[in-house]
Amino acid sequence: MTVYGFHASHEQVPPADLLAAAVQAEGAGFTAAMCSDHFSPWSVRQGESGFAWSWLGAALQATDRIPFGVVNAPGQRYHPAIVAQAVGSLAAMYPGRFWVALGSGEASNEHITGARWPRKDVRNARLRECVDIIRALLHGEEVSHDGLVTVDRARLWTLPDTVPPLIGAACSEATARWCAEWADGLITVNAPHEQLRRIVDAYRSAGGRGLLHLQTHLSWDPDKDTAQALAHDQWRTNVHGPPASWDLDTAEVFDAVSEHITPEHVAGSVNISSDLGQHTAWLQEYADLGFDAVMLHHVGREQSAFLDAFGAEVLPRLDVTRPDTPTVERAR
Repeated sequence: MTVYGFHASHEQVPPADLLAAAVQAEGAGFTAAMCSDHFSPWSVRQGESGFAWSWLGAALQATDRIPFGVVNAPGQRYHPAIVAQAVGSLAAMYPGRFWVALGSGEASNEHITGARWPRKDVRNARLRECVDIIRALLHGEEVSHDGLVTVDRARLWTLPDTVPPLIGAACSEATARWCAEWADGLITVNAPHEQLRRIVDAYRSAGGRGLLHLQTHLSWDPDKDTAQALAHDQWRTNVHGPPASWDLDTAEVFDAVSEHITPEHVAGSVNISSDLGQHTAWLQEYADLGFDAVMLHHVGREQSAFLDAFGAEVLPRLDVTRPDTPTVERAR
C-alpha cells in the first residue's frame, strides 16, 4: 500500500489559496502533504513564493490528520540551529505529523545572502555538518561546531517528544548513495523509470533505511490541449537537470534559458494527460517501483478541479494508505 499525498507549490499559488487547497486535498482522500522551502519561483510566470514555515503551522492547524513534510536547504540561507528550532517546534505541536527533507540547495534561493555559491562537493559537506548539528539539537544536546558552518553553544529548550525523520533529498544515484550514510529516508522527483530504479537501488544498496518518497509532476485538464498548455506555461523552466537547476540564480534567468523549450520537451518531465485512467496507471507504476509515498504536484496554478477529479476518480482506483507515524526515535 502507498501513501498518495498533495504537493503544495508555494512557487505558483498564493499562501491563502494553497492553505485552502491543502484542506481540500485532505477531504478528497489524499493522506499526506508536502511543500518545498523556496525564496524564489522557477519562473516569473509562476509569480509566488510564500514562506513555507509559517504556512506549515497554519496548514497543520487547519487539517485534521494528514502529516506534512518540507524540503529545506540548511547552511546558507538558514543557520542549521534555526532549522532545528523550527523542526522541533512543529514536531512538538503536531506529534507524528511532520517530517523534513534536507538538501544542498539551489542558487536561486540561496544567493540572496550575498555569500558565494559553493561547489557541489562543498555544499554536500556543508549539508552533512548541518544534518549532524540538527540531529544533535533535536536530541537535546548543546552543540558547538567550527567548520563550514559555525555554532556556539546552541541548545533547543523546546523539544518534541520524538524526533521526526530527517529525509535525504536526491536527484542522482551519487547523491542517493551518499544520503544512505545519514538519512532516515529518501525523496526524489519523477524521472524515467530506469533512472528511478537506479536511484532507489543506489540508496538501498548503500544501506539506506526508511521510506522512499517521490514527488511527481503532472498536468491534468479535461481538455488535452489545455493540460499540455498548462504544463508548458508553468513548468518549462523545470526541465533543466543538474547542474543548471542548482546554479541558475534568478527566475528571469530560468525564463531566458527556457525560451525555446517545446511542449514535447516538457512532457519528458511532467506526466501530461486529460485521461484520469492514464494518470492512475502512472501513479500505480511509481508504487510498483517501490515508492512508499507518492506526492502529486499538479503544475497548474489552479488546484481545485485537479483535487476534486483525482479524489473522485483516481485515488479510489489506487491502494491508498495512511502513513505510519513519521518519527524515528525518542528526543528525551
